[in-house]
Amino acid sequence: MFRQTRAVLQKFRCVRVNGQQQTWRLKSTSAREKALLYQPGQKLHGFIVREVVAVPDLCLTAVKLAHEHTGAQYLHAARDDSNNLFSVQFRTTPLDSTGVPHILEHTVLCGSRKYPCRDPFFKMLNRSLSTFMNAFTASDYTMYPFSTQNGKDFQNLLSVYLDAVFFPCLREQDFWQEGWRLENEDPTDYKSPLVFKGVVFNEMKGVFSDNERLFAQHLQNKLYPNHTYSVVSGGEPLAIPDLTWEQLKHFHATHYHPSNARFFTYGDLPLENHLEQIQEEALCQFERIDPNTEVPPQPRWTSPREDHVTCSPDALAPDQSKQNTLCVSYLLGDITDTFEGFILSLLSSLMVSGPNSPFYKSLIEPKIGSDFSSVVGYDGSTKEASFSIGLQGMAEEDTERVKRIISQTIDEIIQNGFESERIEALLHKIEIQMKHQSTNFGLALASYIASSWNHGGDPVELLKISDSVAKFRQALKENPRFLQDKVKFYLKENTHQLTLKMSPDEDYMGKQTQAEEIKLQEKIQLLSDGDKKQIYEKGLELLEAQSKTQDASCLPALRVSDIEPAIPITPVQMSSAGDVPVQLCEQPTNGLVYFRAVCSLNTLPEDLRAYVPLFCSIITKMGCGDLDYRQQAQQMELRTGGMSVSPLVVPDSTQMDTFEQGILLSSSCLERNLPHMFHLWSNIFNNPHFHDEERLRVLVMMSAQELANGISYSGHMYAMTRASRHLTLTGVLQETFDGMEQVKFMKRMAEMPDLSQVIRTLPRIKKHLLNPEHMSRCAINATPQIMSESAAQLESFMQDVAETKRERKPVRTNIIKSGASRKLVTEPNFQPCQMKTFFQMPFPVNFVSESIRTVPFFHVWFVFQGSKLGADVIFRPVHSAGHRRSQTVGVLGRGLSCVPLRQRSDPPLFIYIKTY
Repeated sequence: MFRQTRAVLQKFRCVRVNGQQQTWRLKSTSAREKALLYQPGQKLHGFIVREVVAVPDLCLTAVKLAHEHTGAQYLHAARDDSNNLFSVQFRTTPLDSTGVPHILEHTVLCGSRKYPCRDPFFKMLNRSLSTFMNAFTASDYTMYPFSTQNGKDFQNLLSVYLDAVFFPCLREQDFWQEGWRLENEDPTDYKSPLVFKGVVFNEMKGVFSDNERLFAQHLQNKLYPNHTYSVVSGGEPLAIPDLTWEQLKHFHATHYHPSNARFFTYGDLPLENHLEQIQEEALCQFERIDPNTEVPPQPRWTSPREDHVTCSPDALAPDQSKQNTLCVSYLLGDITDTFEGFILSLLSSLMVSGPNSPFYKSLIEPKIGSDFSSVVGYDGSTKEASFSIGLQGMAEEDTERVKRIISQTIDEIIQNGFESERIEALLHKIEIQMKHQSTNFGLALASYIASSWNHGGDPVELLKISDSVAKFRQALKENPRFLQDKVKFYLKENTHQLTLKMSPDEDYMGKQTQAEEIKLQEKIQLLSDGDKKQIYEKGLELLEAQSKTQDASCLPALRVSDIEPAIPITPVQMSSAGDVPVQLCEQPTNGLVYFRAVCSLNTLPEDLRAYVPLFCSIITKMGCGDLDYRQQAQQMELRTGGMSVSPLVVPDSTQMDTFEQGILLSSSCLERNLPHMFHLWSNIFNNPHFHDEERLRVLVMMSAQELANGISYSGHMYAMTRASRHLTLTGVLQETFDGMEQVKFMKRMAEMPDLSQVIRTLPRIKKHLLNPEHMSRCAINATPQIMSESAAQLESFMQDVAETKRERKPVRTNIIKSGASRKLVTEPNFQPCQMKTFFQMPFPVNFVSESIRTVPFFHVWFVFQGSKLGADVIFRPVHSAGHRRSQTVGVLGRGLSCVPLRQRSDPPLFIYIKTY
């Protein structure tokens, strides 16, 4: 999978593992304390311990090691978390755009020396209890991570992963399938025309049909024009056919070597077991080499540069006359400087995040464009970081105006700096992120350290977040203009800056098609009749290999005795606040309190349903009580870890055409801020602001732009939702909330010159949704010490909002009760029907989904046959036909949704329908 990193503020999370409460209580034999017993210089199974550091911020102990004979680097994060993770990453720095690291990532997963069956990763899905299995190709590294809660499963998966990356088969036939090949359009017809095929070839055509990712790729290539970042690591479709099988094998030999590897393990399993297995199954067979994969510094420009690229027009853009993107990007410093990276990331958030940031005020609120450019803020994914700022959805004639505003805003920041309250709000956010519990912490940690570690940075330093915060506070105390000086140095006085503009070209797709045809004809002209016959024969051989049943008996598998017979049960207490049932769950939340509540949609009139996603999106962003929207955003950042409202559709697990509909309220806060969090919720319930039409227009435009941008990336989900629309009652509602109907609805709203009608509608929705009478249940997760106070604060909140309580009749009469609080909509006479739909989109990627109405989720057929049908019968044949691996087999509306498939338009769609 090609990973294209965008500018983000990295989040640090502490994991909460599903299981009994006592598994989190520190014991004398905890994984963290055991790891502290290792000593620098100690030798373990071919490795030497270099450093042992306790990291209390993240509740872990870091052990850094190096392999004696190969130089392989190793980091172990010992933590009392049963969701153990392994990853190995290689620095992969191609110097052309043939996509060799991406194709290699795919090809090593097609069988190895010890496990020669085709696609062992896919076949391990039903032989493993993995919680994650995948691989990623970034601009300068390739990573192979997995996680599991089962110790034996960890050993099995580690064996498969090690053999795959170090001893892959790399068969030529696998290269044809995963990379690229010339093949007859119909492989069984010698007379059918030759075309390009291949999984990665088609995947990258899909990637670059997304204008946001196209712009991001151009920006990186042009800002770093002198080495590996000047090429497309995932593969440029017209360059992919220049890659040979021999070049692929050579790249593996030089890059997939332990001397170029970084191993990372995380969790509560013993480190020594990992080291022993890695040494015996892989590293003992290698000697040290010099992989020569370092990325040199980018030579600095002496003056700023400008460039221009084109893209395809977007038929779903909120404003067809505004489809230009402009971005100014600045080259910063080396990401291995941990503190400088922390400061620049923090500075980026102050400049662009939220309605109180200067660039939001100067670029977004004047409505010059629909949203920030697809690349915005600090990006630390390359050896030298960058900062980018710009707009998308803007008019051609506003180009100079936007450039002038960016320059003026930088000057204003240097002159005025930032309010101390905003800095404290951001530091509070970092504190929340450090304390937040999440089940995917190991994977997030591996991704967080990957880029810096890849270029020789110290991964342990990256984990010491409190040290960076303390150092920053001291620097700001000694120099109140500390942040302004950074802005002046990195932005104002930086001559290595690129202004990139992208504009639509009506003939863009035609030019791309023509260029591919020229490339194809160049290849074909070099072929003799014998070559063409050989291509035809190889196509038949590949077809036969793809259809042949593979023997997976060589792969390891779990036995029943390897699996714990009992599932740990999390104890909860049931209480009430007013008339609302409350679930109280005592957990080691690291000083945070989590609140959730569900409010029913049963009384909402049908004509208002399409507005629900917009209502949920804006209700926490328009202001409330005595706070305008900027003050509200500031208080939410200072007092909470975030407050959100989202649509909720929950199909019943035992009955068809029965479901719960509502909205989900979610928030979290530090224990000391518990009263403030519920006070904010009270203001949102009692006095939300809807009157600011200018603010609403900004939010509508951003929402419409986001939905339009997401189609080329998530088209398979839109296809799945649409295909299920007329099969179940939930399908109808999900299409309204999350499907193409919502995309079109928001586009129409963004085009409205007057939003007064929308402003009148929002209070009507509020009366139904934010009504205590319709709150069906609440839940609080907190530590035992704060639980009683949390319950008291919830009770006080319910009393504060009681005056807005109004009893309203359900729109539907067929409402049934489920348990103590849930009120479900049911329609026993619902008549499903098949509906074929085609949406014409302005990009060369087709998204196909066929949904089949089957049985409820808890039905015995689904438990034993549902996932097998999707995985064994559909997924493999489609993938083998030469299309990307992001096909999705899942359940929608408790009916089986058969392969919502994201794929290229060749071969023709009838081949996929036939597979269904």
